[in-house]
Amino acid sequence: MKAGIVFTGSGPILFLTTYESFTDPGLIHKLRAKGIKKFIAYEIPVDLVKRKYGTHFETTLADLKQEDDLRVVDYDGHHIFLEFSWKELGTPIYYE
Repeated sequence: MKAGIVFTGSGPILFLTTYESFTDPGLIHKLRAKGIKKFIAYEIPVDLVKRKYGTHFETTLADLKQEDDLRVVDYDGHHIFLEFSWKELGTPIYYE
């Protein structure tokens, strides 16, 4: 499982996925279905998300199927910016 923050035109989204890559065609298809066609993504450690989101993380994880899937942990951009520093983000992945 991977955790990431996707920066889109409408703001950041924190998510969990079982896809191997943030540019996997299946994940891209799911993001496109949500209207996300262009983004900058950062992988972040799953343990860091677990520490910061606690019970909400566990609830989201319980919904995650053990197959290629996507679950949104947080879509409140203001909250995501308060929770994570730039130093905690990995190398950016650009997609358009």
